[in-house]
Amino acid sequence: MMPVNYFFKHPVAVKLREEGRAEGRIVERIASVLRTLDRRHIDVPDSVRQRVRNCTDPDLLQIWVDRAYDVTDAAELFDDDQV
Repeated sequence: MMPVNYFFKHPVAVKLREEGRAEGRIVERIASVLRTLDRRHIDVPDSVRQRVRNCTDPDLLQIWVDRAYDVTDAAELFDDDQV
């Protein structure tokens, strides 16, 4: 007898997996921003930490990940942002 795997191809299951992946990417980018600043020994005030953690835009988070390698102050992450 063949195993039944039709549930995994169901549109609801597919959508849930896609949403989970997107959420996982957001969580990882948030962690990357904060981890990079920490590894660079840059002080991260609570206001900056909260703004990063509250962001749900993966494109903006990627910009902040890239900026985290160059900034000298955590608030510089947000320079030129239209948020």
